[in-house]
Amino acid sequence: MVQSIEQQAINTVRVLAADVVRGANSGHPGAPMGCAPMAHVLFNNFITGNPKNPNFINRDRFVLSNGHGCALLYVYLHLLGYDVSMDDLKQFRQVGSKTPGHPESNDTEGIEVTTGPLGQGISNAVGLAAAEAQLAATFNRPGYELINNYTYTILGDGCLQEGVAAEAVSLAGHWKLGKLIALYDDNSITIDGDTAVSFTEDVAKRFESYGWHVLTVADGDNDIAAIQAAVAEAKSVTDKPTIIKIKTTIGYGSLLQGEEKVHGAPLSGDDIKQVKEKFGFNPEETYVVPKEVYELYAARAAAGAAAEAEWNELFAKYAEAFPAEAAEFKRRAAGELPEGWQSALPRFTPADPAVATRKLSEGVLTALADKVPELLGGSADLTGSNLTRWKQAVDFQHPSTGLGDYSGRYFRYGVREHAMFAIMNGMAAYGGNIIPYGGTFLNFLTYGWGAARLSALSHLRVIYVMTHDSIGLGEDGPTHQPIETLVLTRSTPNMLTFRPADGNEVSGTYLVALENAHRPSVVALSRQNLPQLNGSSVEAVQKGAYVLQDAADAKVVFVATGSEVSLAVEAAKLLADQGVAARVVSMPCSELFDEQPVEYRKSVLPAGLPAVSVEALGTYGWERYAHAQVGMTSFGASGKINDLYKKFNITAEAAAAKAQAVIAHYAKAGYVPELGLEF
Repeated sequence: MVQSIEQQAINTVRVLAADVVRGANSGHPGAPMGCAPMAHVLFNNFITGNPKNPNFINRDRFVLSNGHGCALLYVYLHLLGYDVSMDDLKQFRQVGSKTPGHPESNDTEGIEVTTGPLGQGISNAVGLAAAEAQLAATFNRPGYELINNYTYTILGDGCLQEGVAAEAVSLAGHWKLGKLIALYDDNSITIDGDTAVSFTEDVAKRFESYGWHVLTVADGDNDIAAIQAAVAEAKSVTDKPTIIKIKTTIGYGSLLQGEEKVHGAPLSGDDIKQVKEKFGFNPEETYVVPKEVYELYAARAAAGAAAEAEWNELFAKYAEAFPAEAAEFKRRAAGELPEGWQSALPRFTPADPAVATRKLSEGVLTALADKVPELLGGSADLTGSNLTRWKQAVDFQHPSTGLGDYSGRYFRYGVREHAMFAIMNGMAAYGGNIIPYGGTFLNFLTYGWGAARLSALSHLRVIYVMTHDSIGLGEDGPTHQPIETLVLTRSTPNMLTFRPADGNEVSGTYLVALENAHRPSVVALSRQNLPQLNGSSVEAVQKGAYVLQDAADAKVVFVATGSEVSLAVEAAKLLADQGVAARVVSMPCSELFDEQPVEYRKSVLPAGLPAVSVEALGTYGWERYAHAQVGMTSFGASGKINDLYKKFNITAEAAAAKAQAVIAHYAKAGYVPELGLEF
C-alpha cells in the first residue's frame, strides 16, 4: 500500500491511538481516529512550538476541548519530541503516569490547560486568546511583535452543547478575537447515540450570530488540503474568531466507525488488526511508528526551535530599543511580582471608619492597579456591586468598538459567571504572570463551579472576588444569600477561602492571594459596613487564624470570620460584664490555619478551652474548630439585615448565651474534648 507521507502520518496516529487505548483497556479511541487528519494539519503545518522549551512564551497554544480524546494529543506530543515517551503511552491511564485519562496541565509537558469536563477547553481557549491580545497590545511596538501567537482548539458536539461554551464563544465574538481558531469535530455522535436525538441546531448559523467567521470542510476523514486551506483562510481573518465545521467519522477505520460504541471503549483485538491491515500496518505489531513519520514531525519540531531562536534575537533588539518594557516583560515572564508591591497595601486602625469589605477590596485593587500591572480584573455584570473596577481602568474591548482597547485590563463579562471563571483559567494558564480576578455574588460562585474547581486542580492563580457573602446582604433574600457555598470551597483541595473581617484583613487577603502562585483564592466580602478591629493586621492573615483579642484566664474562645468577628468581640464584652473571660479568634482562612505547625494551632485554639464558632453561613464543617456553632442551619429570608440576624439568632447576645451553655456543659462533664485531632 503506497501512501503519501502525510497520509502515513495520519494513519500512524490512528493505529497508535487505538493501541494506546487498548493497552489501558480503557479510554476513548473514536475521537483520536476521527480527528487525526485535522490534528495533523494543525501540528504539521500551523502550530509553532518548541518541544525542548514547552514554555516558550510566544508559542501557539493548542487546547483539546474534547479532552476524553487525549490519546490523540499524547501521541502528537510523543511524535513531536515532547517529554512523552513510548513507554509513557504504554502507561496510559495508569497511576502516576504522564498520560492520565484526561489532559492535565500539571502532569504532561505540552498540555496548556486541564480539560475533560466538556465546554471548559473551548472556554479556556477564549481566555488564552484574550491574554494574547492583551499582552500584545501592552508590549508590542512597531517592528517588534513579541506576542503574536494563535490559539487553536479542537472541540466536539458535547462541548457545543454545554452552556459554558455558549457563554464563552459569545464573548469571543464580541471581543473579535481573530487569533482564535476552533476546529469542530462534527461526527454527529455522543454517548447516547446519533445527535439527531438531542442536538439538531444549526451550529454554523449560531456561530455566525455570535460574530464568528464560519467555514466548513465536507470530508474531514480524507481531504487534508481542504482542512489546510480552511485554517489558512481563518488566519487571514483578523477581526473575528473562526470555527471550521469539519465533517468526520468517529472511529474512522474501525468496524464500528460512525457508531457510539467506538466512543468510549477500546477496540477489540480483531478490530485493531483489521484497522492496521486497512492502513498498511503489520497487524501483529503494536505501538509502531515508522521512521519516516518520526522524521516528518522532527522537522516540524526543529522549525519550532528555529522560531524561538528568531524570537530571542528579536527580543534582544527590543531590549535595546525599549529597555524599560523589556525589563518589565522579563519580570513577568519569570513569574515574579514587582519589587515592593506589598507596600501599596492599605493599612487601618480602629479609629478609621466602618466600611464594607467589598469597598475595602475596591481600595486594595485601586492601590495595586499601577503597582501590579499583570492584574486583569472584571465582573459578571455586577461591577457597581462587586466594586472590582478601579477609576482609571481601561476596558478590554476591540478598538473598533470605541469602548476601550486590547491593552485594557478590565473585562466586562456580562451575565456569564461560568464563562468568566473558565476564561480566567485560560488567562492564568497563558503565562506572563497574568493574575486574573473576577467578581460576582458569592452565591453565584456555584453557577460556574465546574471552572472554579479546575482552577484548583490546575494550580492556577485565579482570584474570585465574591461579594454579598451572607444573609447580611439583606432584602434580596434566600435566592441570593449563600449558606452552603463556603463549605464547598473549604473542602476543595488546593483552594484558599478568605472571609476577611476588616480593612487589614482585606489587605492581608490580597497579599496571600497574589503570593500563592499555584492556588486559586475565593474572597468572600460583605455588603454591610464593618468596623476596623483592634488587634487585626495585614500579616496575621498569612497564618489563617490568630488571636484578635485575649483575656486572662479565658473560659471560652469565640472563633469567627468576616462580618461576625466584630459580633464575637461584642459577645466577649457581654461575657466580661457577666464575669466570664473570653478569647476572640479571627479565622480569615481556615486552609492556611490548617497548614500551620500544630504548636501554633494549639496556641490559638488551646486544648481544654471550649470554643464557639460564629459565622452567618452554614455551620457544617465548624465541628473541626468549635464545640458549638452560631450560624445558619436553614436557608435565609428577605428582610433588613438587623432583622435577619435576630431572626436566625446570630447576635452577640445569642453567642454569649451559647458560650455560657457550652462552659456549663463541659464543667459538668469534667472535661473538654480536643478538636481537630490528626492520627
